Amino acid sequence: MSENRARVFFGNELRRMRGKAGITGKELADALGCTPQWISTMESGRKISEQSARDLDTYFKTDGHYYRLWKLAKDIEVQFILPPGFAEYLGYEKQATSYRIYSALLINGLFQTEDYSRAIITTTDETNVSELTARRMERQAAITRKSLPHVWLVLDETVLHRLVGSPEVMRDQLNALLLASERINTMVQVIPQNTGYHVGLGGDFTILTFDDWPDLAYTESAGEGLLIERPVRVTHKVVRWDLLRGHALPIKESRALIKTVMEGL
Repeated sequence: MSENRARVFFGNELRRMRGKAGITGKELADALGCTPQWISTMESGRKISEQSARDLDTYFKTDGHYYRLWKLAKDIEVQFILPPGFAEYLGYEKQATSYRIYSALLINGLFQTEDYSRAIITTTDETNVSELTARRMERQAAITRKSLPHVWLVLDETVLHRLVGSPEVMRDQLNALLLASERINTMVQVIPQNTGYHVGLGGDFTILTFDDWPDLAYTESAGEGLLIERPVRVTHKVVRWDLLRGHALPIKESRALIKTVMEGL
């Protein structure tokens, strides 16, 4: 695990406080109900836990000091996990007035159910599953907020057939997709498998439109994210979007296909 300065500071603060209290690592471990080795691990900044942070605040009467340090360390740790470019993209995602989203491999995070999201995240990071899943769910407020943005989602049909988690997880996910397609601000279309090769097979991407500044695009592949701001490169994504939408089924037929796949699970 890479060095996390907040985690290291947590360890330094723990060592300082323990020294100030005049107690050994074993004495503190006995008081907290853990092992001296765990105290040593925390003081070295290698690992910390939410429960230990709360226990330390209770023991030293530090009014949430260690919990806040743990939370900061956790936030930094999650930032290390996110693809490059994604954190910056998230800042823009909340402010967009329209979203054009293409999914070639997996259902986009803005439309994922909690179980579908959890099944994906578990395969890449078992340590921060709950935190990352919760953050992904929080993102979805961007497309359901009071000032409803316009949202277009186009999926390759293979996304519907790819079993993520379990059949039950997929049924719930496809049902959630159908419900999302009924929102007045959301259009969901599917490119059928018999289309063969099309420009969308190059990978997922999202185009964001704003009231006050130029469009942006974001694409991700093999864990590497790229925020695209240059107008000429954003235009290339817009052209790609227009081309792939030409292969998509109409909305009614897309819903029927999603329902058929869901009922077949």
